[in-house]
Amino acid sequence: MKKVQPRDEQIVLDPKRYLVSETDAKGVITYCNSYFRDVAGYSEEELVGQPHNIIRHPDMPKLVFKLLWETIQSGQNINAVVKNLAKDGRYYWVFTEFNIRKNADDGEIIGYMASRKAVSKHVVEIISKLYKELLEIENTKGIDEAQKYLDVFVKDKGSDVTFANIMENIHKFY
Repeated sequence: MKKVQPRDEQIVLDPKRYLVSETDAKGVITYCNSYFRDVAGYSEEELVGQPHNIIRHPDMPKLVFKLLWETIQSGQNINAVVKNLAKDGRYYWVFTEFNIRKNADDGEIIGYMASRKAVSKHVVEIISKLYKELLEIENTKGIDEAQKYLDVFVKDKGSDVTFANIMENIHKFY
């Protein structure tokens, strides 16, 4: 599939609707609802069978996805604010709830479901600053240095605070 060139134009989401997708345990899309397809600009045939990172925006730090994957692969659900890339190059910010799907018989993780909704402009302003810092550090010093920066950032919010806490309750931290 052709690489999408980002452009500086935001897609405004309907605050009453959810973008939903499901993947297998490796992150390959197995389902996406019609609103997800409409916003992303892809047909069902273009999405199903593709890695979910087909919509990853280059403004997103790799570290954020590393932490998300580590969390869900360990069996824990997590929420995150994410900037996604549509097929036409526009972007959209979402608050995403990542949930694990397990085999009822043996408890093995068989996939993931993500429900996304519109996120406030205030939250985007806050998180985009952090993501820009992380991305700059990743690009100049590597992902390990970005992790160190994030660890200090999180610790400054309180001793019992985690990255997951910040993502879930970002409005409380600012």
